[in-house]
Amino acid sequence: MWLPEITGSAGPKYLSISAALGRDIAAGTLRPGDRLPPQRELAEALRIDLGTVTRAYAEARRLGLIDADGRRGSFVREAGGVLATEQVAPFDTGMNLPPLPLRSSLPERYAEALREVLAGPTAAMRLQYQPGGGAPLDRQAGADWLAERGIPAEEDTVLVVSGAQTALHAIANAALEPGDAVCTGRFVYPGWLAIARRLGLQIVPLPGDDQGIDPEALDRACTDGTVRAVYLVPSNDNPTTATMDLARRQAIVAVARRHDIKIIEDDAYGRLGADPLPPLASLAPERTWHVASLSKIVSPALRVAYLRAPSLRDAWRLAADVHETTVMAPPLNVAAASQWLRDGTWSQLVGEVRAECVARQAIVAELLPAGSYRADPEGYHLWIPLAGDIAPAELAAALAPAGLSAVASETFAADRAETARGIRVSIGGSLGRDRLARALELLDALLHHRGSRALPLV
Repeated sequence: MWLPEITGSAGPKYLSISAALGRDIAAGTLRPGDRLPPQRELAEALRIDLGTVTRAYAEARRLGLIDADGRRGSFVREAGGVLATEQVAPFDTGMNLPPLPLRSSLPERYAEALREVLAGPTAAMRLQYQPGGGAPLDRQAGADWLAERGIPAEEDTVLVVSGAQTALHAIANAALEPGDAVCTGRFVYPGWLAIARRLGLQIVPLPGDDQGIDPEALDRACTDGTVRAVYLVPSNDNPTTATMDLARRQAIVAVARRHDIKIIEDDAYGRLGADPLPPLASLAPERTWHVASLSKIVSPALRVAYLRAPSLRDAWRLAADVHETTVMAPPLNVAAASQWLRDGTWSQLVGEVRAECVARQAIVAELLPAGSYRADPEGYHLWIPLAGDIAPAELAAALAPAGLSAVASETFAADRAETARGIRVSIGGSLGRDRLARALELLDALLHHRGSRALPLV
């Protein structure tokens, strides 16, 4: 008899049961055609009421995990029956994932791109190890793509790497030394924090506002000459959702030039907006290390990012580091990406993701009170400051069974003594719109609970 593992799970029990069902199907513990225990027997085994199990099975049917066959009972659905936009992820990685568009053309376009690549003249090359930093034709495709936004880029200053995290690791190794001070915001993408701490960099958190780091604070931090770089996500910052306007970007560049510091521009979301602002690399190309990825604007499965170095010498140092750590980005994915960058397919794919983001933000605006969260209208994460007695980690755990990925503010804190609290909530990933709405209703209820000090977890 199948028994779901829900010990210690937070949130409604029926969601914990359906989530456990999804995990066990993904892990192969349950296989297509397997019969589930009768609802009454499962309720007795778990020592919960029958209504909770009934709701759990109904949720699993809605997600396409199981089928009901009258008196014969409920069975795990045959392979291929789960809708792409309603799959239950086996693990919540805490990553900020772009949403699956309601009618995504990515599967068809990806399959078509691979067929063309493997039938074309470069097929043999794509099935071999690639040169450090990518093959010249792929680097040129990336350079042309970056140049569309006014970034001076050539084939020999652009590297193709396996995702933005690889690019950031290479930059930290090539451009900085242990002990160097790097300015950031108070809350920062944890991937960069992990790199900086591992390499012995000194993190200098700075105050900011709804546009990110305060240029005057950056100027003051640089006066003693110890700061070597500033790390920024200028568009739709992760996690705070802050976006710098043109004047703020120009002010940051002016400070960087005055003190001769490097700019590390993590432009993960810059192209997701319909009217993107000029990147810092277009304003200060001589000192900006620019990272642009397809993971956050198309799909993380591609694992393709483009790293633009300030000079040819810098690019060669980066290429050596990338080759030592990851060897290469997935060659067939890179080939598909190069083709999409050249023929404009990437723009259509991003447009689909953008439209889904806008639709999801409309759901958020309908269900969460105005002013209770921060968000980019074309983005897919929320920053929710918390007050009172709500503990960020406890709230994040309570949302997990509902399928809503939330990460506590301490994960993003540049200073471990940071006292401001909040959570970052991702409204992307494989969570469908209906289930997103239900999860947001739970979030609203938990945020505005006025009963006991503890969250009402049942």
